[in-house]
Amino acid sequence: MDSLRPFDSQMQLLSKVLDLRAEKAQIISSNIANAETPGYTPSVFDFEQDLRSAIKQTGAVALETSHNSHISQGPAGFNSVVGKISKVADQPGIGDENGVSVDQEMIALSENEILYETSAQLLKKRITLLKHVISGGQ
Repeated sequence: MDSLRPFDSQMQLLSKVLDLRAEKAQIISSNIANAETPGYTPSVFDFEQDLRSAIKQTGAVALETSHNSHISQGPAGFNSVVGKISKVADQPGIGDENGVSVDQEMIALSENEILYETSAQLLKKRITLLKHVISGGQ
């Protein structure tokens, strides 16, 4: 087994997650920007389940985790995950037929931002660890 492969696959996974989270932030931001547009139908970007499935389908040996929420070692098959954009049906009772709930979108944006920052920090730590190993522990 290539000694850099665990670093490589985990860094690739984190990089993919950052790309997907950035795309999700764009969709949410677009919804917020169009909150006052009559007839606007908000979109939802979903990739989490596809990413989980891609990680589980890999035949690679995964690291043992002690809790279901822990992130396992990332396989190479996750690169095919692109996510799905779907439209949300209009909520009844809104006169201008705009289905955007600014409160819900702001919550989704905040959650996405926290998960993006977490992934960025994990990637940064991986790179720092790799630099430490390359420098011989100095």
